[in-house]
Formats: sequence, structure tokens, C-alpha cells
Amino acid sequence: MRKIKLSPQEKETEKDLLDGIYIPVKGDELQSIAKAIARRKKDAVLNIRINSKDLENIRRKSNNLGIKYQTFISEVLHKVAL
Repeated sequence: MRKIKLSPQEKETEKDLLDGIYIPVKGDELQSIAKAIARRKKDAVLNIRINSKDLENIRRKSNNLGIKYQTFISEVLHKVAL
């Protein structure tokens, strides 16, 4: 079985789960969370050309955050689109 490498944020979340910090949710709150997750579903493809220096900076920033650069770009675009 392949070992999964966790980001620092994922490691912290795993620790919190094991320590029992999170509480179960039900009813309306659960439905609200499910709807928010559904709104974030990625269902379209986008191909763009950007400056190589900009891409280098984006990759560096996403690496510092411990996430993949495409995820970082997607999150930035989502925030701008709101």
C-alpha cells in the first residue's frame, strides 16, 4: 500500500480528529455544509497562457501554503468570481 504524504495543514487536521476536537453535525447545518461543498465542485476545464514569471511566483506561493499550484489558482479564481 502506498504511503500518503500529508501537508502540514492535513497533519494538523488529522491530529485534531484523533484528539476529538471536531463535533458531529446534523440536520440543517449538515445540509448547509453539503450545499457549500457541492458549490465548490470543479466541473469545467480552463486553459490559459500566462507569463512564466507569474507562474513561477504562483507555484512558490502555493508551495509555501502546502497546496498544489492548480488548487491555489482555482481558489484565487473562486474568490474573485464571488
